[in-house]
Amino acid sequence: MSDHVRELDEKIDAYIEEVWEDVVGDIRTLVRIPSVEDVSAAAPGMPWGPRAHEALVAGLGLAERLGMDAHECEGGRIGYADVAGASDRQIALICHTDVVPEGLGWTVDPFDVTRRDGFLLGRGVLDDKGPLVVGLYAVALVARLARERGEELPYTLRFLVGNNEETSMDDLVWYLENYDEPAFAFSPDADFPLICGEKGVYHAHFTSEACFGGEGDSRIVEMDGGTVANAIPSQATAVVRAGAGELEPTAEIEVEEAGEGLVRLVAHGKGGHASMPEGTVNAIGLLVDYLLANDLCSAAERTFLELERLVCGRGHDGESLGIKSADDKFGALTAIGGTVRLEGGRLTQTIDCRYPTSITDERITCILDELAQGNDATFDVDMVKVPFYIDPASAEVQALLAAHDHVTGKSSKAITIGGGTYARKFTRACAFGPHDPDEAVPAWVGPEHGPDEGISEASLKRALRIYVHAITNLMELEL
Repeated sequence: MSDHVRELDEKIDAYIEEVWEDVVGDIRTLVRIPSVEDVSAAAPGMPWGPRAHEALVAGLGLAERLGMDAHECEGGRIGYADVAGASDRQIALICHTDVVPEGLGWTVDPFDVTRRDGFLLGRGVLDDKGPLVVGLYAVALVARLARERGEELPYTLRFLVGNNEETSMDDLVWYLENYDEPAFAFSPDADFPLICGEKGVYHAHFTSEACFGGEGDSRIVEMDGGTVANAIPSQATAVVRAGAGELEPTAEIEVEEAGEGLVRLVAHGKGGHASMPEGTVNAIGLLVDYLLANDLCSAAERTFLELERLVCGRGHDGESLGIKSADDKFGALTAIGGTVRLEGGRLTQTIDCRYPTSITDERITCILDELAQGNDATFDVDMVKVPFYIDPASAEVQALLAAHDHVTGKSSKAITIGGGTYARKFTRACAFGPHDPDEAVPAWVGPEHGPDEGISEASLKRALRIYVHAITNLMELEL
């Protein structure tokens, strides 16, 4: 290790000691804003709703406080903050201030930071408010050290503050249509060591032809499960026509009276992100299994429930749906059911697929549409994002991996994931931490998009160290 690198390590450690309580406080400030997209409340300058905009303003305000030149873009869609360099060419970081809904199953306040045994819990501490704050502090240190040396950074360092990542990423689509694209960007919104590719993302929904909740032989009066399409639900409920003493509870299903001749069923599963379904248990699938096993449905309702069982069962590889596929870059396709809703007498079940290059979205649509037709249902595609991949041998990727390996002492390689980040929207970009999937965490720490979402303070500190080295390495490249 050179004296220069050793000196930089010492300065980073001293900086973390100096600012860490401020870092945690700034994360708490952002987490306390329930910045879930609400387009029903959109207003001029607030296209994703007032609370989402409030978080955007707070993120930009933090950047300004840390010495960056911050700007909210026209229309309030997105913002950025700069450290000017000798060149207008940009190296960029991009994080987001919007979050998914809190959902069910929390044991702590989702919209505050609970600090426990070295971990932070709260909606957004991992995805993506904690990484945003850590990234901003890393940029601030790089800028401070350049000033102390009396030097100008070779490239302009831009920090993009997104506000619509969890739904459509239309904020970044608009930005790239109206602003110059960075020479290279990375998004602290994933796993270490580095994400060089992301599976395609495919969202769609099935809708029953049969009416639920009506008179006659219909048994299902209400049914509801999940919070967002891109997460495995931890809870699902149904109200059915049955006698109070007819049904037995199980380890996974609660049974309670819901009025004369009505029973409420509550299914408890294990939630998680749609891109990482291993180890999860879909509560909708548990509920559907119970309904079918106890004949709590009409013949027409049964047909759609059988389709739901294919979507929400314990398998996640798409085999039950006829879309199983895998390639050597991304591995296997995943498919999960995210939400179920009974509205207007029709039951609607969403599906989230993360697909490799060995199958196309057109092929998935063809197969699932045929499946729907065979089960008295309609099928509609809601959103498609094609797979993304950057050469892991590129100079930029290697510069980031070198930073990661220096801080962690590991010898690592770039990986691909099923999740979708802003990186897929750029020509040259990747997703880069801060989560370490090898870190052992207590059972009470939840995943991103799940209840009790959490990350260790040690992980965030390590990420800050890595990001300072990563930016430093990128500034030394010929871009």
